[in-house]
Amino acid sequence: MPIATLETARIAIIGLGYVGLPLAVEFGKTFSVVGFDVKDERIAQLRAGADSTLEVSAEELHAAAHLTFSSNPDDLKSCNTFIVTVPTPIDAYKRPDLTPLLKASRTIGGVLKAGDIVIYESTVYPGATEEDCAPVLEEVSGLKRNVDFYLGYSPERINPGDKEHRLPTIPKVTAGSTPQAADFVDALYASIVKAGTHRAPSIKVAEAAKVIENTQRDLNIALINELAIIFNRLDIDTEAVLKAAGTKWNFLPFRPGLVGGHCIGVDPYYLTHKAQAIGYHPEIILAGRRLNDGMGSYVVSQLVKTMARKNIPVSGARVLVMGLTFKENCPDLRNSRVIDIIAELKDYSSAIDVFDPWVDPEEALGEYGVSPIVEPETGAYDAIILAVGHKAFQDMGADRIRSFGKGAHILYDLKYLFNEDETDLRL
Repeated sequence: MPIATLETARIAIIGLGYVGLPLAVEFGKTFSVVGFDVKDERIAQLRAGADSTLEVSAEELHAAAHLTFSSNPDDLKSCNTFIVTVPTPIDAYKRPDLTPLLKASRTIGGVLKAGDIVIYESTVYPGATEEDCAPVLEEVSGLKRNVDFYLGYSPERINPGDKEHRLPTIPKVTAGSTPQAADFVDALYASIVKAGTHRAPSIKVAEAAKVIENTQRDLNIALINELAIIFNRLDIDTEAVLKAAGTKWNFLPFRPGLVGGHCIGVDPYYLTHKAQAIGYHPEIILAGRRLNDGMGSYVVSQLVKTMARKNIPVSGARVLVMGLTFKENCPDLRNSRVIDIIAELKDYSSAIDVFDPWVDPEEALGEYGVSPIVEPETGAYDAIILAVGHKAFQDMGADRIRSFGKGAHILYDLKYLFNEDETDLRL
């Protein structure tokens, strides 16, 4: 069955979050695009020209002249190119949760026609597109892959909050289930990605390439986190060590910290799940994950020891946690490990205020049961933790932030926003 051409492509983007919306906007400048999301409130927001993720401006939405939004699956029937950009989280047991992906596949299966192509961008383990998603498409549609319809894979590389590295400026990996499908997928993305594309030899290779990108970063950060723990015990400033080592041209510029978000703290578990399914127990990857997942507990242990040395009671102490998002200068709360610090402090019967001007209070309450404060109190806190490196916090300056503390208090700077002599603790 002939596949669509660039001239006849009518695109549906399934999922309009941090990945899907920028993609829909770029394609919507030249192609007919239906942006689909199951959340009616998200569709209403986008139709009104606003994006709560702050990834796309009102002007950019307006520039996508051929883009429409819908939460009605019937509006997908006119499309022949489906791109899936839904989340792929992990469950409470660190196992891949393909529920959103399989639901999206079922929705597409209901409107799939002969000659259509389904392209996945969601991060998965190698084999998921062809072994998990394709059977759902076949079951619901009654069609056969590579006979009636085709598959593609082009992993997302969106970096939330990054205004420099955006969709058109990041090289795109592409793959297809047949040579014809691979040609189409590559040409489709090449039409909007100025940085160019890299055509992988198979969908599994493209899936594996994506999942190891963040696994590699996770392990590098785990190494630096372990070094920070060692240097703290040796009473050596970690940042000073990293600056000195960084004078060598090939030293990688990683920094210690909490590892959360929708990618780095999640993707390695997709790879280790697949490895275990084929009888191999990965050691280094899981060791890195354990270390990074334990950093919240380590941070609190360091804080508690320092408070004890300064005769500041921990039980009943008021602690200000500055930052809740998983990274700086964006509103993304997904898999934020700041919540580990909050939970650990609660075990010590401390009273915690969370301050983050980037956060939607309703989302924070729904996601983590946390109600952020509007403004910290002056002279109120026994300890202050700079958990996220928002520019707004850096702009406040150390003196302003210290003014939130009591006469005797601890300022713990996890993000190296200030010099060593301006803080009491650094990671």
